[in-house]
Amino acid sequence: MILSFASTVSAVWSKAWPIIVAILFFGLVVMSHELGHFCFAKLFKVKVNEFAIGMGPRILKKKKGETTYALRLLPIGGLVNMEGEEEESNSDRAFCKKPVWQRFIIVAAGATINIILGFILLSIMLSASDLIGTMEVKSFTENASTQATGLQVGDKITAINGNHVFSDLDLSFLLQRDQDATVDFTVKRDGKKTELKNVKFDTYEKDGRQIMVFDFVIIGVKPGLGSVLKYSAGETISVIRIVWLSLFDLFTGHYHMSDMSGPIGVVTYIADAAEQSTKADPTPFLMLTALIAINIGVFNLLPIPALDGGRLFFMFIEMIRRKPIPPKYENAIHAVGLILLLAFMALISVNDVINLIRG
Repeated sequence: MILSFASTVSAVWSKAWPIIVAILFFGLVVMSHELGHFCFAKLFKVKVNEFAIGMGPRILKKKKGETTYALRLLPIGGLVNMEGEEEESNSDRAFCKKPVWQRFIIVAAGATINIILGFILLSIMLSASDLIGTMEVKSFTENASTQATGLQVGDKITAINGNHVFSDLDLSFLLQRDQDATVDFTVKRDGKKTELKNVKFDTYEKDGRQIMVFDFVIIGVKPGLGSVLKYSAGETISVIRIVWLSLFDLFTGHYHMSDMSGPIGVVTYIADAAEQSTKADPTPFLMLTALIAINIGVFNLLPIPALDGGRLFFMFIEMIRRKPIPPKYENAIHAVGLILLLAFMALISVNDVINLIRG
């Protein structure tokens, strides 16, 4: 009886702990975003009424000084409620009374901290790696098509189809993004820039799609302070561009809505990565969390009403006009944007649940 109970608890815990870890780390990403707003609001002497992690009703709250710190039920966001942010206020410490450059920094700080967090996680991941991938070709597989059509050992790949290569992440993403398995490379060969046109890859079919065969191996370098910082910066830039290009591909039909994930899907993916990761190899977990952190940061900078990027867009117009847009108009636009954004999130969350049920 005792052994049966212990085995049941063990089985439940083995399923539960990755989800708990995923929620905690997703909360960390959200908290870092809100902390960026919070810290710069305090720096510029803006009164913060509430700092909350999560959305919906409060589970826990504690008031310290002028600010209420709260944990809310749904772990899908957070908020920093500043005096005079959504309404008029006569307080000298109101957000709306601060110079536009200070407000711009406060709003941009959340996404910036997300991107910095992603950089830190990538640095930890690369530090724990045996080797860090470079962009230099080390060897080819037997009868490699790319070698036969122009690529050589020692070539340092600097661009693919006109897109600059910042890290090894770009190699996989930009090649997978190619449609016809025939690629234009720019390489550095013997210290000189060389253009390689129509380099061909072999392909095979999977689930009705043509999959490109990567037939070359890149050189890896040992992690050290210099290499970790250099390649972490490159991978951070790569991820930022991957987010932009993925959004472009979504709107041009290269990807479908079913390929997108909301908070439920994100937590599921992090949980899977946490379960796969071990102390010896934390790479999947760190990589995915870094990708999500940078993704959230970049997405929030899009000039969409209700997002930070939408608010920054209005502030940019204010800088040009030298006077703000009337609050009633701006608030109305943000309100409509928020409704559309929530509807979009609900749609994606339904897709997450369907994918979760299908397994």
